[in-house]
Order: sequence, then C-alpha cells, then structure tokens
Amino acid sequence: MAYGQTGTGKTYTVGQLGKVDPSERGIMVRALEHILSSISLETDSVAVSYLQLYLESVQDLLAPEKTNIPIVEDPKSGEVSLPGAAVVKIKDLEHVFQLLQIGETNRHAANTKMNTESSRSHAILIIYVQRSVRLKEEESTSSVPSVAEHIIPDDLPLVLKSKLLIVDLAGSERIDKSGSEGHMIEEAKFINLSLSSLGKCINALAENSSHIPTRDSKLTRMLRDSFGGTARTSLVVTVGPSVRHYSETSSTILFGQRAMKIVNTIRLKEEVDYESLYKKVESEVDHLTSEIERQQKLKRDEKIQLEKRLKESETFLNDLRMTSGMQIENLQKEKHQFEYAIKRLMHELEEKEHQNKVLSERIIHLETSLNEKKQQQLEIFSSTKILAETSKGHERKMGELVKQLEDERSRSANMKSHFNMLQQQLSDAQNSAQLQENTACELKRELSKITKEFTSQVHSLEEKISQLISEKNLIHEELISAQEKVQHETTHRESLEAEALRLKRSWTDNCVEESKTSCGMVRSGSGFGSEALMSKSGKLKETLSSQRGIISKILEEVGLTNVLALLKSKELEVQIHAVKTVANLSAQDINQERIVQEGGLDALLSLLETSESTTIHRATAVAIANLAMNVSNQGLIMSKGAVRLLANVASKTDDPQTMRIVAGAIANLCGNEKLHVMLKRDGGIKALLGMFETGHNDVIAQIARGLANFAKCESRVTSQGHRKGKSLLVEDGVLTWIAVNSTMFSPSTRRHIELAFCHLAQNEENSRDIIVTGGIKELLRISRESSSDDAKKLAKKALNSNPAFFKEIQ
Repeated sequence: MAYGQTGTGKTYTVGQLGKVDPSERGIMVRALEHILSSISLETDSVAVSYLQLYLESVQDLLAPEKTNIPIVEDPKSGEVSLPGAAVVKIKDLEHVFQLLQIGETNRHAANTKMNTESSRSHAILIIYVQRSVRLKEEESTSSVPSVAEHIIPDDLPLVLKSKLLIVDLAGSERIDKSGSEGHMIEEAKFINLSLSSLGKCINALAENSSHIPTRDSKLTRMLRDSFGGTARTSLVVTVGPSVRHYSETSSTILFGQRAMKIVNTIRLKEEVDYESLYKKVESEVDHLTSEIERQQKLKRDEKIQLEKRLKESETFLNDLRMTSGMQIENLQKEKHQFEYAIKRLMHELEEKEHQNKVLSERIIHLETSLNEKKQQQLEIFSSTKILAETSKGHERKMGELVKQLEDERSRSANMKSHFNMLQQQLSDAQNSAQLQENTACELKRELSKITKEFTSQVHSLEEKISQLISEKNLIHEELISAQEKVQHETTHRESLEAEALRLKRSWTDNCVEESKTSCGMVRSGSGFGSEALMSKSGKLKETLSSQRGIISKILEEVGLTNVLALLKSKELEVQIHAVKTVANLSAQDINQERIVQEGGLDALLSLLETSESTTIHRATAVAIANLAMNVSNQGLIMSKGAVRLLANVASKTDDPQTMRIVAGAIANLCGNEKLHVMLKRDGGIKALLGMFETGHNDVIAQIARGLANFAKCESRVTSQGHRKGKSLLVEDGVLTWIAVNSTMFSPSTRRHIELAFCHLAQNEENSRDIIVTGGIKELLRISRESSSDDAKKLAKKALNSNPAFFKEIQ
C-alpha cells in the first residue's frame, strides 16, 4: 500500500506500466510478472480484480458499468469479499498491460495545482492465486502440520489459495494548496475522510485499543486484514522535498511510524469441506455395501455349487456302496459255491482214495496170494497150466485195475488244478473288493476335506458379514446421534423463539429511534446529512449495538423467512413486532439484499397499503427508508409503487414521527437522478411539500434534505448534457416554497434549502421562474450571508455565469 501527500509519486511507484522501459515498471506490473514466472499453467491459475473507491462507492475499473459494489464480511471467518466485482484470469504479461491500461483509463483523475493528473480515487488491485495439489504431495513438500491430515483422505484434491492486494491511495490534500473547486471539493472531502478513518484505525491498533473503527469507511472495511489481521503488509510512504509541505511530510512520516508498531499475525487458514467429505464417505459406504452384497451372492452361489457337488458325491458314494455290496454278495455267493464244489470234490476224492486203498489192499492181498500160489505152483507143478491161465486172467484184470487207478490219479490232479484256479479267482475277487473299499475310503477322505474347507470359508464369510454389520450399526448409531443433535437444535431454536417473543415486548420506541437515526444519516456523504441526528446516533450507539446483537441472534436462530412470514399474521401485536424486527434488520447493509430477495419488500408494501395502524405505518416506513439507502434497491422500490403508498400514508396521518420517516424515505430516493420522473409522476414531490403543513422541525429538515438531493442530482445531469429543459421541481412549485421559507428554520435546514435553490439556479431554463419569484435577492443574500461555503460558491457562480441574472442585477 502506498500512502502520502498528493503529487509525491504514489501512482508512479505502484501503477507505472513501463512498457518501453522495464526499469520504469511499478509494483503492480513487477508483482504480476514475478507471479507469472513462478507458476505452472497445469496446476496454477492467476486472476485479478481492479477496483476504485470513488465518493465512498466501490466501482469496477475493468467493468465500468458495475458501480456501488457491496462489501460483504463472512460472519464466521471475518473474511472480506466483493461479490459482483469482475474477476479476469491472466494469460500473460501482455494481458496484464491491457487490463492495467483499461483500469487507468477508467480511473478518476483531475488537474490540480499540486499535480496535473491527480488521482481522485483509491485504486485497489486484487490478485488471486490458486494451486491444485494432492494432499500426499503437499505433505511430502511441506513440514507445516495440518488439521486436514487427520480428516481429509490422502487422495482428496487440495486447493491452495492466496490473495494479494496492491493499493494506490489517493493523496491527502488541502483545498488552499490544490486549488480544488466545485465537484473536486466533494472528491477531496471523501478522500480526506477515508484517509482520516484509516489514520484512526492505525492509531487504535498502535495503541492496542479495544475498539478498531474499521466500519467508519469502506476503505478501512476493505483493508481490515492488512492492519492487525492475518495478512503480511508492506507500506510505501511517499513525501515531497519542498519546505512548503513540511506539515504534510511530518504527518506522513508519523503515520508510517505508527503503522510500524502494528503486529500482524500470519497464519494459514484451512477449511475442510465436510459436506463433500461426508458425500465421499457415503458413496464409499454404498460401494462397500454393494460389494458385500455381491460377495454374499457369490458365496451363496459357491455354497450352492458345493452343496450340489456334495450331493452328487454322496449319491455317487451310495451308488458305489450299493454296487460294491452287490459285487461282494455275488463274489461271496460264488465263493460259497466254489467252497461247496471243493468240498464235494474233496469228498469224491476221499471216496476214490478209499477205493484205491481198498484196491491196493486187494492188490497186496492178491500179490500175497500170487506168491503163495507160486509157491503152490512150485509145490504143485501139476496144476501149473490151470493156475497159469488163471494167473493170466488175474494179470489182465490187475492191468485193468492199474490203468483204472492211473485214470483216477489223473482225474484227481485235474480236480486239484481246477481247485487251485478257483482259489486264484476267489483271491482276485477279494483283491478287487479290497480295492473298491480303498477307493470308497479315499472318496470319503476327499469329501471330508472339501466339507472342512467349505465350513472354514463359511465361517470366514460369517465373520466378514458380522464385521460389516457392526460397521453398519456404528454408522447407524452416528446417524441417530446426528438426528438427536438436530432434534436438540430444533428444541433450542424453539426456546430461542419463545425468548425472542418475550424480548420483542421491549422493542418499542428504541427500535424506531434507531431507524430514525439511520434515515437521518442517509446521504451524509453527499453533504446534506444532519449533524444533530449524527450526534444523537452517537448517544444511542451502545443501546443500538446491543439491540442489533439480539436481533442478529434471533435472525440466526429463527431465520429471515420465518420473520417475514410473521408480517402476514392476522394478529396485530405479532405484525407490529415483526415489522419492527424487519426495520432493524434492514438498517444493516448485509441484510438489505436478502430481505428484498426473500420477498420482504412486497410484504412491507402490502402491509403499508392494507393496515390502519399508525405504529405499523411508522415501522414500515422505517424499513422502506433503510432499504432505499441501497442504490440497487431504489429502482425496485419505485417500480412497485412505494412512493405512492408513502404519499398516501402521509396524507392520512397527523403523527409527526410517521411523517418524518416517510419524508426521510422519499428524500433517500431523491438522490437517484434515474428515479426523478417516477418520483414526480407518483406524487413524491407534492407529498414532501404537503407535509410542510405539520410545522414540525424534524419533518421540515427531511423535506429540505430531499429537495437538496433532488436539485443536486438534477443539476449534475443537466450540466453533463444528459437532460434539457426546466427543472421538475420548478414545475411542482418548489421555487415559491423556497422563496417563502428559506430563512425561517434552523441553520442545518436552512443550508439544505439554500443548496437546493443554488443548484436550481445553475439551470438557465429556470432563470425566468427564479426572477419572477424574487430569487435574485435570495441568491445575493446567500452569496453574502450563507453559513455554507458550498452554497456561497454556487450562488456566486450562478450570478456571474447567467446573463439573465446579471441583467436583472443591473
């Protein structure tokens, strides 16, 4: 930020472009050049906003059509933002030159005795730098501990944001040295006012004061982070070498010394997007649930397949058992048959052996007999032939018996071989049965192994399912706790609503008094504010701040929509409390746009038209007057016929307080030259003049302020060539009223009337009417006796520049 007397080189130091000679470049170009050389186009982006604070109005230098941009403060973090300001992404250094050239072209500057191109506004360049990284990458390159390490998943993208403000303050000046006049005096007033507010904040911070008046000026509101906040701040102080400016140089150096005492606390602000984190966790839970269901389905299918295979194995085993049993039975039957056949053959063999034994015995006996007979033959030779024949017959018979014996022996050997073959077949059958039994045992062991594996898999699946069910129950318990917390908050909110209804009974005249003070302070920057009302506001400051705190608490707990809904209640007491609450809320800039967006303006106008209560009329007029303080709401208020309804209320009521507030609301609208034709058409000017009959000083002060606002804006539009012809105020007879009443009231009211008359005198089309009403004498009196320097100058200017007036004086 550059601070110093006008003409000492602030704009040269900060905003010099230096296209031809890079050494002539100012801080803005050098800073952007350094940033562009240090970023990566893949992960980083740079954007700028270029604004000016002119006549306490924030204007966009890159989009001149955007004026009176609101300043919004985050109630939680306290961060200051400017919604509606143009944000342009930077491409390269040539693009930077183009944007800064556009901004300098649109910035207000004028020729003074101190500087040929004196800046008439504070210029603020806001540079936004953004970098997208992954959390694990950030952890590997940074040693700074972060809360997000314990909350954000590793793969969640992290966005780093930084903001750089480069401020070129307009120089403080003295009117006698700069030679400013006319509209430039107004500009100098606003410049000195904002710099004075900045100096107060610096003093308070340097002295560790408990109250820092940052809300006294829009400049200090925008720069609240730069002094005593969380920003790193550098201050450039510029002074002039001339002895003539010794006091300004000394004041500038003292300002820098006080600023050096301020300590800013630099800290990293991190915000975790719990909503997106919750959504991601929820999606992961859904994915895991579907995966669990899929795994369960696969396990069920696998279980069914295993059961099917088990049934098939059991069926095969049963069939094998039945087949094996039948084969074993058949083999046993064959075994029994073979054993029976063997027994039978053994019995036959024994019989044959017995017969052979008998035959052997007979043969032995015969041999013995033969030997005996041989002996007998030797003894009895005579009977040899007979015995020989008998012997031959016996030999033949013996040969037959021996042959028969050999046949029996061969048959016995055959029976033995057949018996051995049967035994071999029986052994083979027994081995086959044993092999089949072994196969069945092997199948049983395999089936048992498969069953054990399947059982273990089922147990592991059951454990996983139980674990998932426990996680599900844990998440369900967390949801139940969250619901209980929401229920507790709802109960707490209901108790606060009851407390609010009790507190509403204490908001009667104080609420209306705050709105009166706000109406009196409207347009004070234009030179028509009421010093008495500003003094009164100072006295009520502590009371009003406490009431606003209560109202803000109710707004957070109850909600603006519910408050606006009470405006339509059928109970008069509820309507009165609701409209008073809305009137107090509308006194704060941050609430005005929300009230209009939520339909609060329509509800207020409907209540103003239908209600017969004077209290409701007064509080509704306060709310509309506060909403009319915002230029963006004035066109909407006019288009919905608010002036016609306010004029109707003023014509029906005798209450001076209600008339004062109605006059203040119309006076706020008079400061917008775009609404003048609609104001005249809806009877706003005639309503102001009609309320003069009350004779109440506060009402007349508001009437004079409205006429002064109207005349000033109309004079400015006419001097710029945007409008021609006689003034709308003259057409409604305001000149006659001014000529009669210009010297009858308090000094502050008289100043407003004199300024209104002098602005009307600047339009040559009004010359004839001013002369007819005796306005020349009034102009002469103002030029000599007025307590307002502005009125004196305007009166002298009109008398000297208008030929008709000069001729009339002659």
